This record gives sequence, C-alpha cells and structure tokens, in this order.
Amino acid sequence: MAATRAITITSNSTCSLLAKKPFVGGTALCLNNLKFCRTRRSYTCRAIYNPQVVVKEEGQPESLDYRVFFLDKSGKKVSPWHDIPLRLGDDIFNFVVEIPKESSAKMEVATDESFTPIKQDTKKGKLRYYPYNIHWNYGLLPQTWEDPSFANSEVEGAFGDNDPVDVVEIGGRRGKIGEVLKVKPLGALAMIDEGELDWKIVAISLDDPKASFVNDVNDVEKHFPGTLTAIRDWFRDYKIPDGKPANKFGLGNQAANKDYALKVITETNESWNKLIKRSIPAGELSLV
Repeated sequence: MAATRAITITSNSTCSLLAKKPFVGGTALCLNNLKFCRTRRSYTCRAIYNPQVVVKEEGQPESLDYRVFFLDKSGKKVSPWHDIPLRLGDDIFNFVVEIPKESSAKMEVATDESFTPIKQDTKKGKLRYYPYNIHWNYGLLPQTWEDPSFANSEVEGAFGDNDPVDVVEIGGRRGKIGEVLKVKPLGALAMIDEGELDWKIVAISLDDPKASFVNDVNDVEKHFPGTLTAIRDWFRDYKIPDGKPANKFGLGNQAANKDYALKVITETNESWNKLIKRSIPAGELSLV
C-alpha cells in the first residue's frame, strides 16, 4: 500500500489559503487577524487568512505514483495553481516551491490532474532528473498561465508554454516541496525552450536576511554577484547532456528589471483569469 503522510508547513504568506468563491480586485478581509489584504483589479484572490498549509504526500518519493496534495483547513484538497492566491500586497506574491535548491528530481505541478498536485515529471515512463542539482528554490507563481495561443511580439513572437510562470528564488534557505513563500520579484529572464516562451521570474523570499537590500535586478549583481549569469547559464545548458540543443533567451539575453517582471506577472495572471473563466479552451488542463 502506498504511504500517505500529512505535513504541516507554516506559510509566511499574509493570505495563504482559500475560500470557495473567487474575489476579483478591491480588498479581501483576512478574517483571523482582522487585517486587510489589498489586491489590484488585475488579480484574483480566493483567500482567507490561514497561517498553515497542510501538504499531504501520497506514495513513495521518487516513484511514479508519488503526489504532494494541498489541503485546506477542513481537510479538502485544493489546487496550488488555482486556489492559492497570487498577490499579497504591493509587489509581493506567493511562490510555491516545487524543487528545493540543491536537488535534481524534476518535480512539477501536474496541470492535467485534478487538484494539480506536485509530482515528479516523467519521460517514456521513467522519472526525470536534472543532470545536476539546481542551485536555487524553483517553483511557480499561482494563478498565472503562459497562454500557448499568444505570440509575444517582444520575445521573437514565441508562444507561451502552457504552464504557470516559473520562479527562481535566490535566498539562502533551502525550501521544502509544497512550501509557500512570500517573495518579491527582482527581474525576469525570457527563456525560449524549443520555440516556447518559458519565463523565469528571479525573486527573493522576504524571510531572507538580504531581502531588504535587494529590490531590483541591479541589486542582485551587487549582493549576489554572478547569480543572474549562473541562472541563465544553468537553464541554457541543462538539456545539453541529453543531446538537445541549448535553450535561448530573448530580451537581449539579459535579465529584464523588476518593472518588466511585474508586467509579465500581470499579463500571465490575466491569461489565467481567461482560462479559469473558460474564455480560452483549457484542453487537457485541469481547472479544479
């Protein structure tokens, strides 16, 4: 019988879990501590305040049936992609860790499965691993979607990759699979993977000791020298050992600044809203 474990992960998010009905724009009341979470109209918030996310593991790690589900306070399954809110305040966002730093198992949200649990990616029925460890916490921005029908004129006309937006979190602490961190974006890399646009938002957890000193892309080089180049080179080259060509990058092969990263987040959140409202065909994607 597959093992099942329930893990409680304390979130540093102001609004971390969900009410049933979506909240669009305006102000959402955080009931437990009577504080307000302000969101701009371009974002959807389904959240009421809850300081803990319950993560339930099913199956054995590094097996085909391993899944990490997210549960609300009542024990009901919820989606880390659709139900965890994106925005927490001015330029502060929730980030869901899929791959902890210094690990190589290619974990990802299963966008085609109900409640979109985190699982290990597969190819031809075999579990996938990166050829070497990733050196930063890696995961997704909830309530974002890179529309595969949209050609981005600013990035060589590349179409979205049909996934949530990826985050590379550069803080010093190693996250846990399923952990929800409060982050601020610092820049954006426009990776082009086999013709598809696959944004990498560079961000830092607000809990990191250096977070107050790092507010834009130029600060990254000052306080984390060489990191932007290392991130770009890692994602450029990681498929080469499998015999595939190097990935390319748009926007002059450089990381765009914070304002551009915020623009990407806004646009992909708007695409997600269209998807969830079924204004755009979902195909095999799960909207549950």
